[in-house]
Amino acid sequence: MNRKLLLGIACIAFLFASSDSKAQQYPGYILYSVQRSSTTYLIDTAGTTYHTWNHNSSDQTGYSIYLMPGGILWRSLTNSNSLNGGGMTGRVQKVDWNGTVLWDFTYSSSTYCLHHDFCPLPNGNVLLISYDVISSTDVAAAGCTYNGSVWSEKIMEVQPTGATTGNVVWEWRLWDHILQNVDANKPNYQSSIVNHPELMNVNFSISKDWFHMNGIDYNPVLDQIALSSHNQDMWFIIDHSTTTSEAASHSGGNAGKGGDFLYRYGNPSSYGASGSTALDVTHDAHWIPEFVPNAGRLVGFNNRGVSSSKSSVDQIDVPLNGYNYDITLGSAYSPTTYTERHACNGYSSNMANSVQLPNGNMQVCMATSGLIYEVDPNGTTIWSKTVSGTVPQAQRYSECYVSSSVPTIPQITLNGATLSSTSGTAYQWYLNGQPINGATNQTYTPAENGIYLVRVLDANGCIYSYSTGYNFLVTGLDMPEETVNFNIYPNPTTGLVHIKDAGMTGKRFDLYVMDAAGRTVLQNKNLYQVDMSEYENGVYTIIIRPEHAQPVQQRIVLTR
Repeated sequence: MNRKLLLGIACIAFLFASSDSKAQQYPGYILYSVQRSSTTYLIDTAGTTYHTWNHNSSDQTGYSIYLMPGGILWRSLTNSNSLNGGGMTGRVQKVDWNGTVLWDFTYSSSTYCLHHDFCPLPNGNVLLISYDVISSTDVAAAGCTYNGSVWSEKIMEVQPTGATTGNVVWEWRLWDHILQNVDANKPNYQSSIVNHPELMNVNFSISKDWFHMNGIDYNPVLDQIALSSHNQDMWFIIDHSTTTSEAASHSGGNAGKGGDFLYRYGNPSSYGASGSTALDVTHDAHWIPEFVPNAGRLVGFNNRGVSSSKSSVDQIDVPLNGYNYDITLGSAYSPTTYTERHACNGYSSNMANSVQLPNGNMQVCMATSGLIYEVDPNGTTIWSKTVSGTVPQAQRYSECYVSSSVPTIPQITLNGATLSSTSGTAYQWYLNGQPINGATNQTYTPAENGIYLVRVLDANGCIYSYSTGYNFLVTGLDMPEETVNFNIYPNPTTGLVHIKDAGMTGKRFDLYVMDAAGRTVLQNKNLYQVDMSEYENGVYTIIIRPEHAQPVQQRIVLTR
């Protein structure tokens, strides 16, 4: 379901090995590089070096390393940057199996700089985390009480072009999704912080290095991005299906919320909700991919998860509903604490990561101690290696994955009323982020409107790849319109309106709120809760237009 799919899922036969396979090491290779070194290693679990990349002595490892099919190594490098701080890189490289540098991209200045993690994408592009410096003037104008410039964050998808150049084909900026409740005369003002978890309170835990994001992952089925923040003790999910313009707004994309947060976990006080802080210095937020136990969970490294001297790897079940995540406004997102926890073999004061493996095992990299180890589902250590120096991350790859060529990204075409995929060994179709039962042929005839994509297995039976979403919409009378019954309550309301229908799970709909004069005061998609607490008292009309179903409308009386 994410880049970790390209970090460990391969060799399908292994997934159906004997019943005692969970007590065995997961076969394959470990990729690691000591921070500020110029060598990258690929070793087996016996400690034998399978392959080595010897880089130029000045090209020292910064933070992350990843291997893509075809033996392509991606690595971040330390750089001479105007901005200085922990995890600063400023530069990323793409290197072939023989050590030839294919791409060397620098993104660094006094107002922006690459730092910490990145995420190579199957399409050849890369997601990059960059500081986004906001001037003291703009900070004050936004209703922020901090006195000085702020290092905000942005996420960029960059397409390599020349040997050292790249095009930013998509961008999301944190500063576009802030709110404040201290000055009604300044932008982004909302009297209620807790009723807007999709936005970040610009005055919460504010400092120069405000967020210090350090982990990024991509989910190709949902077309969403997971992020971890050291300084906010949180994991976030944002929508990648937007355009850059939509990503700067509060609408658009599969989830209908533009670039607003779709989900956040770890520190409910950051949006005014009650509950304990579940994360205490965190790194490496990512999804557990398909074909791995507990697929779909969000997982990350909790550096002080057990205690101030013992780390943990925490997993949570997220409240996914279609492309959105359920929340009762005024309360925190669920869950309130971890769903499953691995208490680590020691403590990493910073950095660190984990990789969940198809046989149920997990590889953990303790970073600051240099310890890399594998545990079985019972938490028993079955392999370990201690490296001299700091190892920010270690990855894991099957032999099949390492030796395979770059897979072709499947493409979807529409032929009449049938969707067709380019060829592969096996297929699985999805609708709105969920697999369609029995839809395992090269073609699929949709029964309803929505976002379709297909997962294809390569010719070697080794690597799965995913198409981009195809927005299938039938107009006219090709399909009869159904009637959907909604429960819109309470009525009258003091501000919060709930929309409920058991048959709407995973479906898409447009929502409109009209005032008594017939003016649209709110327009959104797939919104199951409407906050009217900022509106004037009176009568409003809520209109719901489900895809390929009859519209529903109901009058609501607001009495605050």
